[in-house]
Amino acid sequence: MALKARLDCANATASDLADARLAGRVALSTPEQGNAALRLARRAGEEWRRVPMQRRLAFVAAVYDALCERADDVVDVLVSEGHPVRVARWELTVALSLIHPETLEHARQSLEWRTEQAGRHIRLVRKPDGVVGLNAARNAGFLSSAFGLLVLAAGNALIVNAPPTAPLAVAFLYHELVAPLLDRHGAPPGTLSVLCSPSRSAVQQWLGSPDCDDIFYYGPARHGARLEAECLEHGKKPVLELSGNDAMVVWRDADLERSATAAAERYYGSGQLCIAPKFVVAHPDVADEFTALLHRRVAELRVGPPEDPDVVLSAVVKRGECLDVLRDAVEQGAEHLCGGELVDVHDKVTARGPFVRPVLLRVHGLATARRMCAVREETFFPLMCVVVPDQADHATPEHLLTDILEFVDSNRYGLRNSLWARDPHVIERFCDMGNGGVLKVNDSHIGCLPVLPTVGGTGLSGGTFGEANLPYLRTTRLQGISVTIDPPRTQVFDHHAAVHAATGPPGAHRRPESEKHSTNEEGTAPT
Repeated sequence: MALKARLDCANATASDLADARLAGRVALSTPEQGNAALRLARRAGEEWRRVPMQRRLAFVAAVYDALCERADDVVDVLVSEGHPVRVARWELTVALSLIHPETLEHARQSLEWRTEQAGRHIRLVRKPDGVVGLNAARNAGFLSSAFGLLVLAAGNALIVNAPPTAPLAVAFLYHELVAPLLDRHGAPPGTLSVLCSPSRSAVQQWLGSPDCDDIFYYGPARHGARLEAECLEHGKKPVLELSGNDAMVVWRDADLERSATAAAERYYGSGQLCIAPKFVVAHPDVADEFTALLHRRVAELRVGPPEDPDVVLSAVVKRGECLDVLRDAVEQGAEHLCGGELVDVHDKVTARGPFVRPVLLRVHGLATARRMCAVREETFFPLMCVVVPDQADHATPEHLLTDILEFVDSNRYGLRNSLWARDPHVIERFCDMGNGGVLKVNDSHIGCLPVLPTVGGTGLSGGTFGEANLPYLRTTRLQGISVTIDPPRTQVFDHHAAVHAATGPPGAHRRPESEKHSTNEEGTAPT
Protein backbone atom coordinates (compact mmCIF):
# COMPACT_ATOMS: atom_id res chain seq x y z
CA MET A 1 0.00 0.00 0.00
CA ALA A 2 2.87 2.38 0.77
CA LEU A 3 4.50 1.61 -2.57
CA LYS A 4 1.21 2.22 -4.37
CA ALA A 5 0.77 5.56 -2.59
CA ARG A 6 4.26 6.73 -3.61
CA LEU A 7 3.62 5.73 -7.22
CA ASP A 8 0.23 7.46 -7.33
CA CYS A 9 1.61 10.67 -5.84
CA ALA A 10 4.71 10.74 -8.10
CA ASN A 11 6.99 10.30 -5.07
CA ALA A 12 8.50 7.02 -6.19
CA THR A 13 12.25 6.46 -5.83
CA ALA A 14 14.51 4.72 -8.31
CA SER A 15 14.30 1.53 -6.25
CA ASP A 16 10.49 1.77 -6.26
CA LEU A 17 10.46 1.88 -10.06
CA ALA A 18 12.62 -1.26 -10.15
CA ASP A 19 10.42 -3.12 -7.64
CA ALA A 20 9.55 -6.63 -8.85
CA ARG A 21 5.98 -6.20 -7.59
CA LEU A 22 5.17 -3.65 -10.32
CA ALA A 23 2.67 -5.35 -12.61
CA GLY A 24 2.79 -2.88 -15.50
CA ARG A 25 2.95 0.73 -16.54
CA VAL A 26 0.43 3.00 -18.26
CA ALA A 27 1.52 6.40 -19.53
CA LEU A 28 -0.31 9.50 -18.37
CA SER A 29 -1.80 11.43 -21.29
CA THR A 30 -1.44 15.14 -21.95
CA PRO A 31 -4.16 17.73 -22.73
CA GLU A 32 -2.72 17.97 -26.26
CA GLN A 33 -3.24 14.24 -26.75
CA GLY A 34 -6.79 14.63 -25.44
CA ASN A 35 -7.54 17.32 -28.05
CA ALA A 36 -5.95 15.23 -30.79
CA ALA A 37 -8.12 12.25 -29.79
CA LEU A 38 -11.26 14.40 -30.05
CA ARG A 39 -10.37 15.69 -33.52
CA LEU A 40 -9.56 12.19 -34.77
CA ALA A 41 -12.77 10.81 -33.24
CA ARG A 42 -14.91 13.39 -35.05
CA ARG A 43 -13.47 12.45 -38.44
CA ALA A 44 -13.41 8.70 -37.78
CA GLY A 45 -16.92 8.66 -36.35
CA GLU A 46 -18.42 9.85 -39.63
CA GLU A 47 -16.90 6.85 -41.37
CA TRP A 48 -17.53 4.31 -38.60
CA ARG A 49 -21.25 5.13 -38.39
CA ARG A 50 -21.60 4.14 -42.07
CA VAL A 51 -20.05 0.72 -41.45
CA PRO A 52 -22.96 -1.77 -41.63
CA MET A 53 -24.45 -2.54 -38.25
CA GLN A 54 -23.90 -6.27 -38.69
CA ARG A 55 -20.17 -5.72 -39.07
CA ARG A 56 -20.07 -3.52 -35.96
CA LEU A 57 -21.91 -6.20 -33.99
CA ALA A 58 -19.57 -8.85 -35.41
CA PHE A 59 -16.66 -6.83 -34.00
CA VAL A 60 -18.20 -6.92 -30.49
CA ALA A 61 -18.92 -10.65 -30.88
CA ALA A 62 -15.23 -11.15 -31.65
CA VAL A 63 -14.31 -9.27 -28.45
CA TYR A 64 -16.63 -11.65 -26.54
CA ASP A 65 -14.72 -14.63 -27.96
CA ALA A 66 -11.38 -12.99 -27.14
CA LEU A 67 -12.44 -12.33 -23.54
CA CYS A 68 -13.43 -15.97 -23.17
CA GLU A 69 -10.08 -17.10 -24.57
CA ARG A 70 -8.06 -14.67 -22.42
CA ALA A 71 -10.19 -15.03 -19.28
CA ASP A 72 -7.28 -16.12 -17.08
CA ASP A 73 -5.15 -13.19 -18.26
CA VAL A 74 -7.93 -10.72 -17.51
CA VAL A 75 -8.38 -12.12 -14.00
CA ASP A 76 -4.61 -11.99 -13.38
CA VAL A 77 -4.48 -8.31 -14.35
CA LEU A 78 -7.43 -7.49 -12.10
CA VAL A 79 -5.81 -9.35 -9.19
CA SER A 80 -2.60 -7.41 -9.76
CA GLU A 81 -4.65 -4.22 -9.25
CA GLY A 82 -5.89 -5.53 -5.89
CA HIS A 83 -9.23 -7.11 -6.86
CA PRO A 84 -9.79 -10.37 -4.94
CA VAL A 85 -9.75 -13.24 -7.40
CA ARG A 86 -13.40 -14.15 -6.68
CA VAL A 87 -14.46 -10.57 -7.33
CA ALA A 88 -12.32 -10.45 -10.48
CA ARG A 89 -14.04 -13.55 -11.86
CA TRP A 90 -17.43 -11.97 -11.11
CA GLU A 91 -16.36 -8.79 -12.95
CA LEU A 92 -15.37 -10.85 -15.98
CA THR A 93 -18.73 -12.63 -15.91
CA VAL A 94 -20.56 -9.30 -15.84
CA ALA A 95 -18.47 -7.99 -18.75
CA LEU A 96 -19.32 -11.09 -20.77
CA SER A 97 -23.03 -10.66 -20.05
CA LEU A 98 -22.76 -7.09 -21.43
CA ILE A 99 -21.71 -8.37 -24.86
CA HIS A 100 -23.27 -11.84 -24.79
CA PRO A 101 -24.69 -13.03 -28.16
CA GLU A 102 -28.23 -12.59 -26.82
CA THR A 103 -27.45 -9.01 -25.80
CA LEU A 104 -26.09 -8.31 -29.28
CA GLU A 105 -29.24 -9.79 -30.82
CA HIS A 106 -31.32 -7.39 -28.74
CA ALA A 107 -29.08 -4.55 -29.91
CA ARG A 108 -29.62 -5.58 -33.53
CA GLN A 109 -33.40 -5.56 -33.08
CA SER A 110 -33.38 -2.26 -31.18
CA LEU A 111 -31.09 -0.30 -33.50
CA GLU A 112 -33.23 -0.85 -36.60
CA TRP A 113 -36.84 -1.98 -37.06
CA ARG A 114 -38.58 -2.36 -40.45
CA THR A 115 -42.10 -2.88 -41.73
CA GLU A 116 -44.30 -1.97 -44.71
CA GLN A 117 -47.38 0.24 -44.46
CA ALA A 118 -49.67 1.64 -47.19
CA GLY A 119 -47.15 1.12 -49.98
CA ARG A 120 -44.23 2.49 -47.99
CA HIS A 121 -41.10 1.02 -46.44
CA ILE A 122 -41.04 2.19 -42.80
CA ARG A 123 -37.89 2.16 -40.72
CA LEU A 124 -37.24 3.16 -37.13
CA VAL A 125 -33.49 3.60 -36.84
CA ARG A 126 -31.33 4.66 -33.93
CA LYS A 127 -28.50 6.83 -35.22
CA PRO A 128 -25.26 7.28 -33.23
CA ASP A 129 -24.80 10.53 -31.34
CA GLY A 130 -21.24 10.88 -32.66
CA VAL A 131 -18.32 11.06 -30.21
CA VAL A 132 -18.69 9.67 -26.69
CA GLY A 133 -16.25 10.36 -23.86
CA LEU A 134 -16.37 7.61 -21.23
CA ASN A 135 -14.80 8.33 -17.86
CA ALA A 136 -14.15 4.92 -16.27
CA ALA A 137 -14.77 4.41 -12.55
CA ARG A 138 -11.78 4.24 -10.22
CA ASN A 139 -13.17 1.29 -8.23
CA ALA A 140 -14.13 -0.77 -11.30
CA GLY A 141 -12.17 0.55 -14.26
CA PHE A 142 -12.24 -2.65 -16.32
CA LEU A 143 -15.95 -3.28 -15.89
CA SER A 144 -17.11 0.32 -16.31
CA SER A 145 -14.98 0.81 -19.40
CA ALA A 146 -16.41 -2.37 -20.98
CA PHE A 147 -19.67 -0.48 -21.56
CA GLY A 148 -17.76 1.36 -24.26
CA LEU A 149 -17.95 -1.76 -26.44
CA LEU A 150 -21.70 -1.23 -26.84
CA VAL A 151 -21.10 2.46 -27.52
CA LEU A 152 -18.90 1.38 -30.44
CA ALA A 153 -21.48 -1.19 -31.56
CA ALA A 154 -24.01 1.63 -31.92
CA GLY A 155 -21.72 3.40 -34.41
CA ASN A 156 -20.15 6.03 -32.14
CA ALA A 157 -16.48 6.93 -31.89
CA LEU A 158 -15.22 6.36 -28.34
CA ILE A 159 -12.68 8.03 -26.07
CA VAL A 160 -12.03 6.15 -22.81
CA ASN A 161 -10.33 7.85 -19.89
CA ALA A 162 -8.72 5.26 -17.62
CA PRO A 163 -8.42 6.18 -13.92
CA PRO A 164 -4.77 7.04 -13.15
CA THR A 165 -4.85 5.11 -9.85
CA ALA A 166 -5.98 1.86 -11.52
CA PRO A 167 -5.47 2.02 -15.30
CA LEU A 168 -3.89 -1.35 -16.03
CA ALA A 169 -6.99 -3.49 -16.62
CA VAL A 170 -8.56 -0.80 -18.84
CA ALA A 171 -5.38 -0.56 -20.88
CA PHE A 172 -5.16 -4.36 -21.14
CA LEU A 173 -8.76 -4.68 -22.36
CA TYR A 174 -8.51 -2.03 -25.05
CA HIS A 175 -4.86 -2.35 -26.09
CA GLU A 176 -4.57 -6.13 -26.10
CA LEU A 177 -8.07 -7.19 -27.15
CA VAL A 178 -10.29 -4.42 -28.51
CA ALA A 179 -8.03 -2.28 -30.71
CA PRO A 180 -6.71 -5.11 -32.92
CA LEU A 181 -10.23 -6.45 -33.48
CA LEU A 182 -11.60 -2.97 -34.20
CA ASP A 183 -8.93 -2.51 -36.87
CA ARG A 184 -9.70 -5.93 -38.32
CA HIS A 185 -13.38 -5.01 -38.71
CA GLY A 186 -12.70 -1.89 -40.74
CA ALA A 187 -12.75 0.91 -38.17
CA PRO A 188 -10.71 3.96 -39.23
CA PRO A 189 -7.94 5.27 -36.96
CA GLY A 190 -9.39 7.49 -34.26
CA THR A 191 -12.57 5.47 -33.78
CA LEU A 192 -11.10 4.49 -30.39
CA SER A 193 -8.69 6.36 -28.16
CA VAL A 194 -7.69 5.44 -24.61
CA LEU A 195 -6.32 8.18 -22.38
CA CYS A 196 -5.16 8.20 -18.76
CA SER A 197 -5.67 11.50 -16.99
CA PRO A 198 -7.38 12.90 -13.89
CA SER A 199 -11.13 12.58 -14.19
CA ARG A 200 -11.96 16.25 -13.76
CA SER A 201 -9.53 17.48 -16.40
CA ALA A 202 -10.78 14.92 -18.95
CA VAL A 203 -14.43 15.79 -18.35
CA GLN A 204 -13.75 19.54 -18.54
CA GLN A 205 -11.98 19.05 -21.84
CA TRP A 206 -14.96 17.11 -23.23
CA LEU A 207 -17.38 19.78 -22.02
CA GLY A 208 -15.49 22.51 -23.81
CA SER A 209 -14.91 20.65 -27.07
CA PRO A 210 -17.23 20.87 -30.10
CA ASP A 211 -16.00 17.39 -31.01
CA CYS A 212 -17.63 15.61 -28.04
CA ASP A 213 -21.36 14.82 -28.06
CA ASP A 214 -21.99 12.56 -25.04
CA ILE A 215 -20.28 12.30 -21.67
CA PHE A 216 -20.56 8.86 -20.04
CA TYR A 217 -19.62 9.52 -16.42
CA TYR A 218 -19.13 7.31 -13.37
CA GLY A 219 -18.90 9.01 -10.02
CA PRO A 220 -20.66 10.10 -6.82
CA ALA A 221 -24.15 11.61 -7.02
CA ARG A 222 -23.04 14.99 -5.67
CA HIS A 223 -20.64 15.39 -8.62
CA GLY A 224 -23.11 13.97 -11.12
CA ALA A 225 -25.77 16.57 -10.40
CA ARG A 226 -23.34 19.40 -11.18
CA LEU A 227 -22.05 17.63 -14.27
CA GLU A 228 -25.57 17.09 -15.61
CA ALA A 229 -26.24 20.83 -15.46
CA GLU A 230 -22.89 21.57 -17.13
CA CYS A 231 -23.61 19.07 -19.91
CA LEU A 232 -26.92 20.72 -20.72
CA GLU A 233 -25.30 24.15 -20.61
CA HIS A 234 -22.68 23.01 -23.14
CA GLY A 235 -25.10 21.05 -25.34
CA LYS A 236 -23.82 17.59 -24.37
CA LYS A 237 -25.88 14.52 -23.54
CA PRO A 238 -25.12 13.26 -20.00
CA VAL A 239 -25.11 9.50 -19.42
CA LEU A 240 -24.64 9.20 -15.67
CA GLU A 241 -23.78 6.17 -13.53
CA LEU A 242 -23.74 7.55 -10.01
CA SER A 243 -24.25 6.36 -6.45
CA GLY A 244 -26.37 3.38 -5.42
CA ASN A 245 -28.22 2.56 -2.21
CA ASP A 246 -29.76 -0.78 -3.10
CA ALA A 247 -32.49 -2.36 -0.99
CA MET A 248 -33.20 -6.04 -0.47
CA VAL A 249 -36.57 -7.23 0.89
CA VAL A 250 -36.95 -10.59 2.64
CA TRP A 251 -40.61 -11.59 3.00
CA ARG A 252 -41.94 -14.10 5.54
CA ASP A 253 -42.04 -17.00 3.01
CA ALA A 254 -38.53 -16.41 1.62
CA ASP A 255 -35.85 -19.06 1.18
CA LEU A 256 -33.76 -17.81 4.09
CA GLU A 257 -30.57 -19.71 3.33
CA ARG A 258 -30.37 -18.40 -0.22
CA SER A 259 -31.48 -14.90 0.70
CA ALA A 260 -28.79 -14.70 3.40
CA THR A 261 -26.19 -15.74 0.82
CA ALA A 262 -27.43 -13.02 -1.53
CA ALA A 263 -27.31 -10.43 1.27
CA ALA A 264 -23.68 -11.39 1.98
CA GLU A 265 -22.85 -10.17 -1.54
CA ARG A 266 -22.83 -6.78 0.15
CA TYR A 267 -19.22 -7.49 1.14
CA TYR A 268 -17.82 -8.23 -2.34
CA GLY A 269 -14.87 -5.89 -2.78
CA SER A 270 -15.55 -4.67 0.78
CA GLY A 271 -18.85 -3.18 -0.36
CA GLN A 272 -17.19 -0.85 -2.87
CA LEU A 273 -19.57 -1.85 -5.66
CA CYS A 274 -22.45 0.42 -6.59
CA ILE A 275 -24.77 -2.55 -7.33
CA ALA A 276 -24.18 -4.36 -4.03
CA PRO A 277 -27.17 -4.48 -1.63
CA LYS A 278 -26.73 -1.82 1.05
CA PHE A 279 -29.56 -2.72 3.46
CA VAL A 280 -32.15 -5.46 4.01
CA VAL A 281 -35.75 -5.01 5.13
CA ALA A 282 -36.67 -8.31 6.79
CA HIS A 283 -40.21 -9.43 7.70
CA PRO A 284 -40.57 -9.52 11.52
CA ASP A 285 -41.65 -13.19 11.44
CA VAL A 286 -38.31 -14.32 9.96
CA ALA A 287 -35.99 -11.46 10.97
CA ASP A 288 -34.29 -13.34 13.82
CA GLU A 289 -33.53 -16.45 11.77
CA PHE A 290 -32.46 -14.46 8.72
CA THR A 291 -30.16 -12.21 10.77
CA ALA A 292 -28.55 -15.22 12.45
CA LEU A 293 -27.87 -16.83 9.05
CA LEU A 294 -26.39 -13.63 7.66
CA HIS A 295 -24.34 -13.05 10.82
CA ARG A 296 -22.83 -16.51 10.43
CA ARG A 297 -21.81 -15.77 6.84
CA VAL A 298 -20.32 -12.39 7.75
CA ALA A 299 -18.32 -13.93 10.59
CA GLU A 300 -16.73 -16.34 8.11
CA LEU A 301 -15.37 -13.53 5.92
CA ARG A 302 -11.70 -12.70 6.35
CA VAL A 303 -9.12 -10.39 4.87
CA GLY A 304 -6.13 -11.60 2.91
CA PRO A 305 -4.15 -11.13 -0.29
CA PRO A 306 -6.27 -10.80 -3.46
CA GLU A 307 -4.97 -14.02 -4.97
CA ASP A 308 -6.51 -16.04 -2.11
CA PRO A 309 -9.62 -17.73 -3.63
CA ASP A 310 -11.52 -17.52 -0.32
CA VAL A 311 -11.13 -13.73 0.01
CA VAL A 312 -13.74 -11.21 -1.18
CA LEU A 313 -12.69 -8.24 0.99
CA SER A 314 -10.41 -5.58 -0.46
CA ALA A 315 -8.68 -2.53 1.00
CA VAL A 316 -11.22 0.17 1.92
CA VAL A 317 -10.80 3.70 0.59
CA LYS A 318 -13.30 5.45 2.89
CA ARG A 319 -12.23 3.90 6.21
CA GLY A 320 -12.81 7.05 8.24
CA GLU A 321 -16.31 7.53 6.82
CA CYS A 322 -17.13 3.90 7.60
CA LEU A 323 -16.27 4.39 11.26
CA ASP A 324 -18.26 7.64 11.40
CA VAL A 325 -21.38 6.02 9.93
CA LEU A 326 -21.04 3.06 12.30
CA ARG A 327 -20.76 5.38 15.30
CA ASP A 328 -23.80 7.41 14.19
CA ALA A 329 -25.90 4.27 13.71
CA VAL A 330 -25.09 2.93 17.18
CA GLU A 331 -25.87 6.31 18.75
CA GLN A 332 -29.29 6.23 17.08
CA GLY A 333 -30.09 2.81 18.50
CA ALA A 334 -28.78 0.29 15.98
CA GLU A 335 -27.61 -3.02 17.42
CA HIS A 336 -23.96 -3.57 16.53
CA LEU A 337 -23.59 -7.29 15.80
CA CYS A 338 -20.01 -7.43 14.53
CA GLY A 339 -17.17 -5.73 12.67
CA GLY A 340 -15.68 -2.26 12.31
CA GLU A 341 -12.08 -2.88 13.38
CA LEU A 342 -9.25 -1.65 11.15
CA VAL A 343 -6.89 -4.52 10.33
CA ASP A 344 -3.90 -5.31 8.16
CA VAL A 345 -3.74 -8.02 5.50
CA HIS A 346 -3.04 -10.61 8.23
CA ASP A 347 -6.24 -9.58 10.08
CA LYS A 348 -4.21 -7.96 12.85
CA VAL A 349 -5.91 -4.91 14.44
CA THR A 350 -3.95 -1.73 13.73
CA ALA A 351 -4.94 1.93 13.52
CA ARG A 352 -3.35 2.18 10.07
CA GLY A 353 -4.89 -1.00 8.71
CA PRO A 354 -6.19 -0.66 5.13
CA PHE A 355 -8.98 -3.20 5.71
CA VAL A 356 -12.20 -2.98 7.74
CA ARG A 357 -13.70 -6.07 9.30
CA PRO A 358 -17.22 -6.40 7.82
CA VAL A 359 -19.91 -4.63 9.83
CA LEU A 360 -23.43 -5.96 10.47
CA LEU A 361 -26.10 -3.85 12.18
CA ARG A 362 -29.71 -4.50 13.14
CA VAL A 363 -32.14 -1.57 13.10
CA HIS A 364 -35.55 -1.63 14.80
CA GLY A 365 -38.38 0.06 12.91
CA LEU A 366 -38.75 1.82 9.55
CA ALA A 367 -39.02 5.21 11.23
CA THR A 368 -35.61 4.81 12.86
CA ALA A 369 -34.09 3.57 9.60
CA ARG A 370 -35.35 6.65 7.74
CA ARG A 371 -33.29 8.88 10.04
CA MET A 372 -30.14 6.80 9.92
CA CYS A 373 -27.35 7.69 7.50
CA ALA A 374 -26.37 4.02 7.33
CA VAL A 375 -29.70 3.30 5.61
CA ARG A 376 -30.64 6.62 4.06
CA GLU A 377 -27.40 7.26 2.11
CA GLU A 378 -25.04 5.23 -0.03
CA THR A 379 -22.41 3.48 2.09
CA PHE A 380 -19.34 2.56 0.02
CA PHE A 381 -17.67 0.27 2.53
CA PRO A 382 -18.39 -3.13 4.19
CA LEU A 383 -21.41 -2.16 6.31
CA MET A 384 -24.85 -3.80 6.11
CA CYS A 385 -28.05 -2.94 8.01
CA VAL A 386 -30.90 -5.39 8.62
CA VAL A 387 -34.02 -3.27 9.14
CA VAL A 388 -36.89 -4.98 10.99
CA PRO A 389 -40.30 -3.22 10.83
CA ASP A 390 -42.32 -3.08 14.02
CA GLN A 391 -45.10 -5.68 13.81
CA ALA A 392 -47.27 -3.69 16.21
CA ASP A 393 -47.41 -0.76 13.77
CA HIS A 394 -49.20 -2.82 11.13
CA ALA A 395 -52.74 -4.12 11.45
CA THR A 396 -52.57 -6.55 8.52
CA PRO A 397 -49.91 -8.28 6.37
CA GLU A 398 -51.05 -6.12 3.43
CA HIS A 399 -50.48 -2.97 5.49
CA LEU A 400 -46.98 -4.18 6.36
CA LEU A 401 -46.22 -5.00 2.71
CA THR A 402 -47.42 -1.56 1.62
CA ASP A 403 -45.22 0.19 4.19
CA ILE A 404 -42.14 -1.85 3.24
CA LEU A 405 -42.58 -1.22 -0.48
CA GLU A 406 -43.24 2.48 0.09
CA PHE A 407 -40.07 2.60 2.20
CA VAL A 408 -38.05 1.09 -0.65
CA ASP A 409 -39.81 3.12 -3.34
CA SER A 410 -39.10 6.38 -1.51
CA ASN A 411 -35.35 5.76 -1.59
CA ARG A 412 -33.67 8.80 -3.19
CA TYR A 413 -31.37 6.41 -5.05
CA GLY A 414 -32.63 3.95 -7.64
CA LEU A 415 -29.98 1.58 -8.99
CA ARG A 416 -31.34 -1.93 -8.34
CA ASN A 417 -33.54 -3.58 -5.72
CA SER A 418 -34.24 -7.24 -4.98
CA LEU A 419 -36.91 -9.34 -3.29
CA TRP A 420 -37.03 -12.80 -1.76
CA ALA A 421 -40.60 -14.15 -1.59
CA ARG A 422 -42.79 -16.96 -2.90
CA ASP A 423 -46.22 -15.30 -2.74
CA PRO A 424 -47.18 -14.22 -6.32
CA HIS A 425 -49.11 -11.23 -4.98
CA VAL A 426 -46.04 -9.96 -3.09
CA ILE A 427 -43.88 -10.47 -6.18
CA GLU A 428 -46.27 -8.51 -8.40
CA ARG A 429 -46.53 -5.68 -5.89
CA PHE A 430 -42.73 -5.48 -5.80
CA CYS A 431 -42.46 -5.49 -9.61
CA ASP A 432 -44.91 -2.55 -9.77
CA MET A 433 -42.37 -0.29 -8.04
CA GLY A 434 -40.92 2.59 -10.02
CA ASN A 435 -37.69 2.87 -8.02
CA GLY A 436 -34.67 1.18 -9.57
CA GLY A 437 -33.21 0.54 -12.99
CA VAL A 438 -33.25 -3.21 -12.28
CA LEU A 439 -35.53 -5.30 -10.06
CA LYS A 440 -34.54 -8.86 -9.19
CA VAL A 441 -36.66 -11.55 -7.52
CA ASN A 442 -35.28 -14.67 -5.80
CA ASP A 443 -31.85 -14.25 -7.35
CA SER A 444 -28.35 -12.99 -6.72
CA HIS A 445 -28.47 -9.24 -6.16
CA ILE A 446 -25.19 -8.55 -7.97
CA GLY A 447 -25.61 -11.27 -10.59
CA CYS A 448 -25.97 -10.05 -14.18
CA LEU A 449 -27.65 -11.65 -17.17
CA PRO A 450 -27.55 -11.13 -20.94
CA VAL A 451 -29.93 -8.43 -22.22
CA LEU A 452 -30.91 -7.39 -18.66
CA PRO A 453 -29.32 -3.98 -17.94
CA THR A 454 -26.36 -4.17 -15.59
CA VAL A 455 -26.46 -0.63 -14.24
CA GLY A 456 -28.49 2.53 -14.64
CA GLY A 457 -31.23 3.86 -12.42
CA THR A 458 -33.47 6.62 -11.22
CA GLY A 459 -33.08 9.52 -8.78
CA LEU A 460 -29.58 10.14 -7.44
CA SER A 461 -28.34 7.00 -9.20
CA GLY A 462 -28.93 8.26 -12.73
CA GLY A 463 -29.79 11.93 -12.64
CA THR A 464 -32.80 13.66 -14.19
CA PHE A 465 -32.71 11.44 -17.28
CA GLY A 466 -31.76 8.29 -15.42
CA GLU A 467 -33.06 4.85 -16.35
CA ALA A 468 -31.77 1.33 -16.81
CA ASN A 469 -28.70 1.73 -19.01
CA LEU A 470 -28.32 -0.02 -22.34
CA PRO A 471 -25.47 2.00 -23.91
CA TYR A 472 -26.50 1.26 -27.50
CA LEU A 473 -29.79 3.04 -26.72
CA ARG A 474 -28.48 5.78 -24.42
CA THR A 475 -25.84 6.99 -26.93
CA THR A 476 -28.14 7.00 -29.98
CA ARG A 477 -31.23 8.92 -31.07
CA LEU A 478 -34.35 7.66 -32.80
CA GLN A 479 -35.07 8.53 -36.42
CA GLY A 480 -38.12 7.54 -38.47
CA ILE A 481 -37.80 6.91 -42.21
CA SER A 482 -40.57 6.38 -44.79
CA VAL A 483 -39.79 5.42 -48.41
CA THR A 484 -42.68 5.15 -50.87
CA ILE A 485 -42.52 2.05 -53.07
CA ASP A 486 -42.58 2.87 -56.83
CA PRO A 487 -43.83 6.45 -56.36
CA PRO A 488 -45.92 7.98 -59.19
CA ARG A 489 -44.59 11.02 -61.09
CA THR A 490 -46.76 13.38 -59.04
CA GLN A 491 -47.11 12.41 -55.41
CA VAL A 492 -50.24 13.86 -53.79
CA PHE A 493 -51.18 13.27 -50.17
CA ASP A 494 -54.37 11.14 -50.17
CA HIS A 495 -56.25 11.95 -46.97
CA HIS A 496 -58.74 9.06 -47.33
CA ALA A 497 -56.00 6.55 -48.03
CA ALA A 498 -54.08 7.76 -44.99
CA VAL A 499 -57.13 7.44 -42.75
CA HIS A 500 -57.84 3.99 -44.18
CA ALA A 501 -54.25 2.91 -43.48
CA ALA A 502 -54.41 4.16 -39.91
CA THR A 503 -57.90 2.97 -38.93
CA GLY A 504 -58.73 0.02 -41.15
CA PRO A 505 -61.55 -0.38 -43.70
CA PRO A 506 -64.58 1.97 -43.63
CA GLY A 507 -66.91 1.23 -40.73
CA ALA A 508 -64.35 -0.68 -38.74
CA HIS A 509 -64.49 1.85 -35.89
CA ARG A 510 -67.96 3.33 -36.57
CA ARG A 511 -69.99 4.21 -33.48
CA PRO A 512 -72.96 1.99 -32.69
CA GLU A 513 -76.41 3.41 -33.62
CA SER A 514 -77.28 3.67 -29.91
CA GLU A 515 -74.45 6.17 -29.41
CA LYS A 516 -75.15 8.42 -32.38
CA HIS A 517 -77.85 10.50 -30.67
CA SER A 518 -76.67 10.29 -27.07
CA THR A 519 -76.73 13.43 -24.95
CA ASN A 520 -74.61 14.73 -22.13
CA GLU A 521 -75.80 15.52 -18.62
CA GLU A 522 -77.21 18.92 -19.72
CA GLY A 523 -79.36 17.22 -22.36
CA THR A 524 -77.47 18.68 -25.33
CA ALA A 525 -75.80 16.66 -28.05
CA PRO A 526 -72.09 16.12 -27.42
CA THR A 527 -69.59 17.80 -29.68
